[in-house]
This record gives sequence, C-alpha cells and structure tokens, in this order.
Amino acid sequence: MKKRLISLCLLLSLTALHITGMPAVAAPLTAEEQQILEQSLSIQEIDREIERIESRQQETESAIRDLQEQLSDKNKQIRVSREQAGLRLRAYYMGERENLMYALLSVNNLKDFFTVLDYYQLIMDRDRAVLNQYKSDYAKLKRTKQKLDDTSIELARMKEELQLQRSRVAALQQRVDETLGLSADPEKLKALIQELTVYWENVGLYELRKYFQALSSAMSHFPDFLQQNENSLIAEKGGYRLEIREEELNAFLYSQNELLKDMSFRFEKDKIVARGSREGLKLEVEGHYTVEQEPENSIVFHVDRLLFNGLALPDTTRAELERDFDLGFYPKKIVPFVEATDAAISEGTLTVKLKLAL
Repeated sequence: MKKRLISLCLLLSLTALHITGMPAVAAPLTAEEQQILEQSLSIQEIDREIERIESRQQETESAIRDLQEQLSDKNKQIRVSREQAGLRLRAYYMGERENLMYALLSVNNLKDFFTVLDYYQLIMDRDRAVLNQYKSDYAKLKRTKQKLDDTSIELARMKEELQLQRSRVAALQQRVDETLGLSADPEKLKALIQELTVYWENVGLYELRKYFQALSSAMSHFPDFLQQNENSLIAEKGGYRLEIREEELNAFLYSQNELLKDMSFRFEKDKIVARGSREGLKLEVEGHYTVEQEPENSIVFHVDRLLFNGLALPDTTRAELERDFDLGFYPKKIVPFVEATDAAISEGTLTVKLKLAL
C-alpha cells in the first residue's frame, strides 16, 4: 500500500510537470546522472522486450504442441491411405484390372457392355480417389513437418535472444548498482531513476508511440505527396527520379497530422533526422532508408538512433517501433508500373531512383 501511495504521488507530480510544460528532469543532468538514467531506461525497455519474447515463446511452444498432435493425426491418416493405395496398386500389378478389361471386351451384347463399362468406371474412379487421397495426405504431412521444423527453429532463436537480453539486463543492472555505490549522492540518483521510471511508464512510452503512429498514418498517404508536389517526379531514361526536398516533406507531414507540427524533419548526408518537443517531452529520431524487395518493393525506414528527453533508448525499442509502425513508402502506389532501385539522402534532399517494371 505504501509503495502504491509513493508511486501515485510521483505520478501526480510528474503529470503536473507534464501539463505545465516542464521536462521530467528540470535541472541539467551531470554526466553521471545522464549515464545512469540511460542505463535504467534501457533496463526498463529490455525488460519489456524480455516479456514480449517470453509471451511469444509460450505461444510458440503451444503452437509446437498443436503441430505435434496434427503430425500424429496425419501419420495415422497416411498409414490408412498408404494401405488402401497399396491394395489398388497391387491389383494393377497382379493383373486384376486386366481381367476387368478382358470382361469388358468379351461381352456379347451392347447392354452388357455398358453395364460392365459402368462397373469398370466406378472401380477406376475409386482407385483414382484413393490414390489422390494418399497423395493429398502425404503432401499435408510434409507441410506439417516443415511447419513444425520452422517453428522449432524460431523457438530456439527466441530462447537464444531471451538469454542475450537477460544477460544485457544483468550487466546494466550491475553497472547501475556500481554507480550508485560509488556516487556521492546515491539517494538523489535513486530518486531520479524512480521519477524517470514512473514518467516513462505513464507518459513517455505512450507519447513516443503516439508520434510514431502519427508518422505511420501520414506515410500511408504518401501517394498524396505527388498531388501537392507534381514537379518532384522527374522522367529520365528507363524510368523516373523522385526528388523529395525536406521543406516539401515537412509541409506534407504537417498537412496530415497536427501532432507532427511539433516536429521538424531534416535530410542530412546519408540520414534523416526528426526533432520535436511538446509539453516537456523532447524526441529525436535518426535513421536511413533502404530499398527492399520482400514482401514487396518498398522504401523502408530504419531507426538508427532514438532519444527521449535527451536519453538514448536501446536497440530493442528501436526494433519494436520498426515492427509496429511502417514509416516507409511503396513506389507502385505512386506510379503503378515502376519499382525503386536506390534511395540516397543528401543535404536537404531524398532521391529515389525508379525503373520501369512492365
């Protein structure tokens, strides 16, 4: 009860700071404070990733159990189908089907001929059905085995990833503990960590995801960009060149969502940088684009660096945001008969090469 009361008081004070426009940590941070807060924030975020992996691991283990049951059922089906198919094939090799053909050719009148023909056709149809069922069951068995193998490999990968993240958390926690032990004012550092923890869990993470959701929604309407900037698409030999200037990108994004007006987007050499602040929250995102072919031709954005109120967030958070929010765009939605071959960022401009793909 006491812990809940302390957390509630911290949350109320941080909410007040958030409303009045003050950052979670008002005074400038020392190098020691900056380091320990980044480490504690990384611990929180990697812990979240561990929870996600553990949840996926449980789902995958359940899926493996289901697949093993399916595999057992398929094995039973395949045994029955194999026996039936064997009987049919044995009939052909032993000449039993030849006897039917001989009977068909030996009849003395047309009525008997069609009677035997119908009987022969029924047997042949049944033979085909049995053999096709065997082929179908065998194909399903192979697919189930492959799916089980793939899922088992994925589970092994997740276990390795889980062990890695747990090791990272342990190492970070050890550094935090060592810093606190050597600090001249450990109680101040503990208070800063606790304040940051409450602020991040109740405000920061939500706001961060809200910005990325706004960006993702805006980029889903990127084909509208050409309607606002018709001169950006330039025809050249074998295709087109799409030139996106940073002022045009900013204008487009601002037109898509009011929240994005708090941010500015800059093209620098080989990277795009987005910075913004609102009501005590400062955000900086740095990344680059690559051309990808799978699952379809696209320009994909990768988050290389992410700062929240000046604190660097770990790679697990960057990977999560890339998974959950699509900040790329798709050339075929701009011009149906082209595909991207290159994306290059220079000062003030993103240039995308598009070739004809008829």
